[in-house]
Amino acid sequence: MDKIPVGVLGATGAVGQRFVQLLADHPWFEITALTGSERTTGGVYREVCRWVLDEDIPEAIGEMTVQETDPSLPAKILFSALPTRAAKSMEPELSAAGFVVCSNASAYRQEPDVPLIIPEVNGEHLGLLEQQKANRDWNGLLVTSPNCTATGLVMALKPLDQVYAVRQVFATTLQAVSGAGYPGVPYLDIIDNIIPNIPGEAEKIGQETQLLMGKFEAGKRVPADIGLSIQTNRVPVIDGHTVNMSIKFEKPPTPEEAIQVLREYRGSVEIADLPSAPDKPVLVRLEPDRPQPRRDRDTSQGMSVTVGSIRPDPLLDLRMISVVHNTLRGAASGSILNAELLVSRGYL
Repeated sequence: MDKIPVGVLGATGAVGQRFVQLLADHPWFEITALTGSERTTGGVYREVCRWVLDEDIPEAIGEMTVQETDPSLPAKILFSALPTRAAKSMEPELSAAGFVVCSNASAYRQEPDVPLIIPEVNGEHLGLLEQQKANRDWNGLLVTSPNCTATGLVMALKPLDQVYAVRQVFATTLQAVSGAGYPGVPYLDIIDNIIPNIPGEAEKIGQETQLLMGKFEAGKRVPADIGLSIQTNRVPVIDGHTVNMSIKFEKPPTPEEAIQVLREYRGSVEIADLPSAPDKPVLVRLEPDRPQPRRDRDTSQGMSVTVGSIRPDPLLDLRMISVVHNTLRGAASGSILNAELLVSRGYL
């Protein structure tokens, strides 16, 4: 098929750069617009963008001019890496103008008619778009992807919930510095240190986990009835969020049963056929010292969540650890997979 023209909003930021990197050779999408702040608007991308990724800026995209974020952009799909305040004002305006907006921002994740999507977990929640269309005077649509840490938690829990019914989760997160954006946490605060209690993060992870794990009934999403206790920490790791979790089930599995369920989980055939979908959304490691962010975050081009240390829990039922690449599966790649799902279902 002819490639679909897409734009990256907030293209000079850390997540925006990930979008640029991932979309440069995408089989379905072609970057036709980049937007930035007032400081960068009108400049050549490679000159106004402080590129922080290891790979070089894609040559053709580096010569593009950074545009203002407005409804005149020459694109059909917009990938939003905008800061929350800018997303709050701009995303509805762009959706009303007819764009399909796939947002990585948190501004509209809690809105009852805006889908919050991990395709393998709750693709049926795209049914909210019918309500969105009825509620809002938009010619386009808005879909959001979740908090990066919630992604690593939910993708590990969902396969087990389908079989054994998750009832309670106690989770402690070890979150990479890239999750704070660029330039992120000051060096003297994070080196040789752990910073506890990332403001607002535990509440965000809890709310989004209940939405993602919930059902879609009668045109509405019903949050999951799961008790959650979450503590968050920033650690001196560049990429890769780790979640240590203890889980209580309605029907407790043995570690061997949980391992089998996680290993066999694939998601629907529809998801498996999308360009960015991994062969195995969840990968189980049996080594006693895995998963580790440095060794496991890039599995399946950063799109698989790695789970390990699956063992009995003396207080609840089961303990395990997950690692997710926070700027790929937990951010840019996750939004791109959402867009691929929208295309496959005919929303363009």
